[in-house]
Amino acid sequence: MIYLDQYKLRVMAIKLFKKSSKKVLAESDGSKILTAKTLPFDQKKLEEIISEHPTPFYIYDEANIRKTAQALKKAYDWMPGYQNHFAVKANPNPYILEILKSEGMGTDAASLPELLMCEAVGITGEDIIFTSNNTPVTEYRKARELGAIINLDDVNQIDVVQEAFDGGFPELICFRYNPGSDIVLDASTNSIGNPVDSKFGVTTEQLPKAYQSAKEKGATRFGLHTMTVTNERDEQTQINIARLMFSTAVKLHKDLGITLEFVDLGGGFGVAYNPADKSLDLDIIHDGIKQAYEEIIEGNGLKMRVITEFGRFVTAPSGYLVTKARSLKRTYHNYVGMDASTVDLLRAGVYGLYHHATVVGKEDQARIPQRLTGSLCENNDVLTGPLDRMLPEIAVGDVVVFHDTGAHGHALGYNYNAKLRCGELLLKPDGSVKQIRRNQTIADYFATLDYPGLKSN
Repeated sequence: MIYLDQYKLRVMAIKLFKKSSKKVLAESDGSKILTAKTLPFDQKKLEEIISEHPTPFYIYDEANIRKTAQALKKAYDWMPGYQNHFAVKANPNPYILEILKSEGMGTDAASLPELLMCEAVGITGEDIIFTSNNTPVTEYRKARELGAIINLDDVNQIDVVQEAFDGGFPELICFRYNPGSDIVLDASTNSIGNPVDSKFGVTTEQLPKAYQSAKEKGATRFGLHTMTVTNERDEQTQINIARLMFSTAVKLHKDLGITLEFVDLGGGFGVAYNPADKSLDLDIIHDGIKQAYEEIIEGNGLKMRVITEFGRFVTAPSGYLVTKARSLKRTYHNYVGMDASTVDLLRAGVYGLYHHATVVGKEDQARIPQRLTGSLCENNDVLTGPLDRMLPEIAVGDVVVFHDTGAHGHALGYNYNAKLRCGELLLKPDGSVKQIRRNQTIADYFATLDYPGLKSN
């Protein structure tokens, strides 16, 4: 199990979930059903897929991934040279990266294996931004080999990078900026929390010193990055972050005489996981950030690219966890035992976050309170979160699809209780299905154990 100050995290998650779930429980009751989330396949097609690929599994809708990528590009069509660097951590699968590369995206990588995945797909050079923290020299050396943009999280990493470059220094360097109290964020919507309490980034006081040090060591090209919010669906917050970053870029130019080549606004665009949630309006984002750029950057006689690192926004709405009910238990709650667990969808159990569930073939039936659980020896192994969910009454053998799992779904999987991780499928635009990651086997699980008799099964 992953322990993240579990008690405090659990209490916080339940409070947030209760606040957002009261409306769901009320509006979902009886005949009044919230705005439906759709599936990219009908029941017959899903049954065909399950006949070839037993549950549980993840399946991604390629057509919708491409549609989202194109919509994102349109939101920044005012900016020549705009590029989204997909956050590999959101969905680290080379087949997904390959799709996004064909849509013009680069990547934002955070580890050596992620760099190797980018290389395998053919994403190299400055199409990669290496945004890591507490990073060993060996990983910077691979970033150097690939020609990636190095984005430093800490001023103390400057010397580590110099070591990785054998005493030299990269021509192009970027710093991750943590604005601290220089930006006020709505605590009710910002799931990262107060920037002052974040372990990431260089402070406002440290920022000019960081660029000056890098300049003295030989850097001649510069970028600026931030990641202040995540899953944020308030357009004005996104615009305010852009305004802060543009103002910071102007100040660096005036104070240090450096002109940034790019400002990376990070990720953070939110997804409407709950049908009751408002979706982010990309038209408002388009107009607001464009106006801020013209006013602050161009208004000061400067010119620089704007780039981003969206991961969740690109793939989350196009992913589905498909699972089947295999047992029923009636105690103090109506429990439905699924063949998936929080090994497969950690966000629901550990963080208490909402993923909409469709009981296939029963969408219009009356609903009762139920809790969909896995088979882990953990009480928070509940795929529907810490409260009862109003769902059509589920029978053994029913198929349930969890929506919006295309980011931080399979990627956050783990092996508690020696549970094996499920595979991943890709639904192609022509309706065909390709396996892009096989199910984990017992041999896979035992592969790192040098113990007689374990590796043969």
